[in-house]
Amino acid sequence: MHERSSVADLANQLRRELDRYSPGGKLPSSRALVDRFRVSPVTVSRALAQLAAEGLVVTRPGAGAFRARPRPAAAPAGDTSWQEVALSADGAADLVPRSVDADGVTVSLAAPPPGVIEFNGGYLHPSLQPERAMAAALARAGRRPGAWGRPPMEGLPELREWFARTVGGSVTAAEVLVAAGGQSALTTALRALAPPGAPVLVESPTYPGMLAIARSAGLRPVPVPVDADGVRPALLADALHATGARVLVCQPLFQNPTGAVLAPARRAEVLRIAREAGAFVVEDDFVRRLAHEDAGPLPRPLVADDPDGVVVHVGSLTKATSPSFRVSALVARGPVLQRLRAIQVVDTFFVPRPLQEAALELVGSPAWPRHLRAIATALKSRRDTMTAALALHLPELALPHVPSGGYHLWLRLPDGTDESAVTAAALRAGVALTPGRPYFSAEPPAPHLRLSFAAVAGEGEITEGVRRLRAACDEALPQTVRHDGPAPERFQP
Repeated sequence: MHERSSVADLANQLRRELDRYSPGGKLPSSRALVDRFRVSPVTVSRALAQLAAEGLVVTRPGAGAFRARPRPAAAPAGDTSWQEVALSADGAADLVPRSVDADGVTVSLAAPPPGVIEFNGGYLHPSLQPERAMAAALARAGRRPGAWGRPPMEGLPELREWFARTVGGSVTAAEVLVAAGGQSALTTALRALAPPGAPVLVESPTYPGMLAIARSAGLRPVPVPVDADGVRPALLADALHATGARVLVCQPLFQNPTGAVLAPARRAEVLRIAREAGAFVVEDDFVRRLAHEDAGPLPRPLVADDPDGVVVHVGSLTKATSPSFRVSALVARGPVLQRLRAIQVVDTFFVPRPLQEAALELVGSPAWPRHLRAIATALKSRRDTMTAALALHLPELALPHVPSGGYHLWLRLPDGTDESAVTAAALRAGVALTPGRPYFSAEPPAPHLRLSFAAVAGEGEITEGVRRLRAACDEALPQTVRHDGPAPERFQP
């Protein structure tokens, strides 16, 4: 059984049995619980920690776990209705309301109910994460001299140097700021580059978390369509001219959600168009380390070919490691670097030094290249399993592009399909999906789904998840395009 569900099951069982013990009474020892329930010591420890967090038990190091004494009755709930006025009145004069809608982000962060296959996840399954290597790196980092001291505000020099080398070109360590994950770095970049009320150009479709950042800062996301070769330069030029925008946010490598890679001929064109418009390009290079085994040589980050400071680059270790390993880099040239630094210092002071030291230990260990090779192989295999299962069981869903990097597929649903109906039917069938609507900053051209193949336990779960999705589509797709209808043109891997 998966560790997460084992912890929940054990916690539920212990919760039901608490009435056997008087307040202050001692529970069975951890060893007794391991033997009785046939679970690991880690599972027992986490289950007891869960009950302690709920105030049901008290743990005492060296003594064991005890039933907590009853808590006093909760005070009556107060009246918070006044906040509706306070939270809306101060934004009445804003050019663009600063709405905070996290739905597009939480769909990939929230754990699905037990038994539901996670096709909506945004991170590697624990079996793909370098857990042993990270644990060893963290242990070594904790023993480094000064590991718990205050780091330089820009980040550890050695880590900044490592990020500069991986970006390539003429980028130097002095042009790198260590940040707390890609989401934090993107937030810093948009705050630095655009004032509230300003337009910001975004790819269409694009990552919902970036749209949430822009809207919460009072910015106006303006879509620029992408195709199989990435953002379209002619439409980018039109959008810059029409809106006066000074920022474009793009993902040139394995774009989320389409998986597109910015074509070689377009790279210089995008930089030229932005430079002539006096605009910045925020390059979200979020999955460079999740290239598949068959990807071939990858193009360099845009910032490596940009001597003029047009590009503000965001690169992260999180996607290739763990959602909790939140270490990233901001790379920029010119005066904008000082603005980025100032905003980051005000917001977070610095990234905790133990985490930076652990990052250095991890990327400098022999386990790191082995891990990257292993996930390149695993992700290709999972991608191929999912594409084959979709072709067999769901031929009516169009898959125009099979990416050679990243962790998801972008499917077009038949015209007239209700995305929310498919998503709800899929959840009833036991599979969690990500609908396409949150990826568009304006009206979407068609209904879509994004399916992740990285967050599931293995290829067997992928096959079973597609089978469940077949049942959901039989319920939710328009009658004319169900399983026995004509199949659209599909990519042939």
